[in-house]
Amino acid sequence: MAIAVKLPTVLRPFAGGAERVEADGATVGEVVAALEPVLRRRLTDEQGAVRRHVNIYLGDDNIRDLDGLGTAVQDGDELVVLPSVAGGA
Repeated sequence: MAIAVKLPTVLRPFAGGAERVEADGATVGEVVAALEPVLRRRLTDEQGAVRRHVNIYLGDDNIRDLDGLGTAVQDGDELVVLPSVAGGA
């Protein structure tokens, strides 16, 4: 099943400049695993966990508040990847 993954501008160079890519999988983890290795390495660490500075949303929910990489997805769902923002004045 095809799941759309919307990428922030900072990650688009690792996806050939694409704003969104598609990958197959029944869970968020399977979708991430199906991404091109150069992009997948920006999202996950060496153990396969989502990097601390990366947030992945399914609808309005951060997957960390659901079942993490085990969160089920359905055909036509869209994942949104957002980097954490830090800093301030």
